Amino acid sequence: TGNEVRYRVQEQLMGFDLPNEAIGRTAAVSGTLALDAGGKVVEDQSKFTIQVGGLTSDRDRRDGYVRGRLLETEQYPTVVFVPTAIQGWSGALPASGSRAITVTGNLTIKGVTHPTTWRANASFEKGQVSGTASTGFTFEDFSLAKPRVPVVLSVADSIHLEYDFRMALADSASARQAN
Repeated sequence: TGNEVRYRVQEQLMGFDLPNEAIGRTAAVSGTLALDAGGKVVEDQSKFTIQVGGLTSDRDRRDGYVRGRLLETEQYPTVVFVPTAIQGWSGALPASGSRAITVTGNLTIKGVTHPTTWRANASFEKGQVSGTASTGFTFEDFSLAKPRVPVVLSVADSIHLEYDFRMALADSASARQAN
């Protein structure tokens, strides 16, 4: 609970004097980050899945375009991130406090996989880790066509993703996990 993924894209809409930041969000995210005893990512046990069919913003027409034409959610209902490395501490996860961390991995959107780097501030407390992670990329990185519709005068080349996360820590014999 308490997880949310957002996209942010600058756009200029017809009839508006100033650029607007389009923000779409969903709470339909699940996943696991598994770490070995040394704090390294266990790739085959780590994955985050976002159900993108429920992305919503402040405009129904934008939501329909993003789901139907841009992400084609009927055919590609999920966006997947597979972490491959984490930096910001060594060894076991901290029991308390805050840390700036960097998570690298592979993000897959519409069947196209591209490496991404997420920067996060993580807080550790009472068996939980929470914070916000963010990354950025271009439409071209994932072979996404920039929106071209009459009411949109322009769209920035860059897309920013943010992930508000809250994960419970669990010990296992083979890895320490947050899910």
